[in-house]
Amino acid sequence: QVQLVESGGGFVQAGGSLRLSCAASGSIFRINVMDWYRQAQGKERELVAVITRGGRTNYADSVKGRFTISRDNAKNTVYLQMNSLKPEDTAVYYCNAEIVDDSGRGYDYWGQGTQVNL
Repeated sequence: QVQLVESGGGFVQAGGSLRLSCAASGSIFRINVMDWYRQAQGKERELVAVITRGGRTNYADSVKGRFTISRDNAKNTVYLQMNSLKPEDTAVYYCNAEIVDDSGRGYDYWGQGTQVNL
């Protein structure tokens, strides 16, 4: 059984910073792409940032230059450093990962979400 557990959300003033973490655990053989999504109240879930196993990254235009996604493959963990936060960044943030388990099968997993409020 594979689990993704996020942490690091909370209340922050506009212009402030937060660092989100998402740790994967369980029967993991390899983690491929890891992403952060967010969903604001009344809006659809949107992709925020993506990082490949090799470290290539991509960002939504709305967060470029402010957010940084990174990962520690040894810890099966992905991070989202959020700087210069704006009120429109208020949302539930979800991590997502494409994980190959010990059986060799790949699945898409989601964390439970962590709330960020400005």
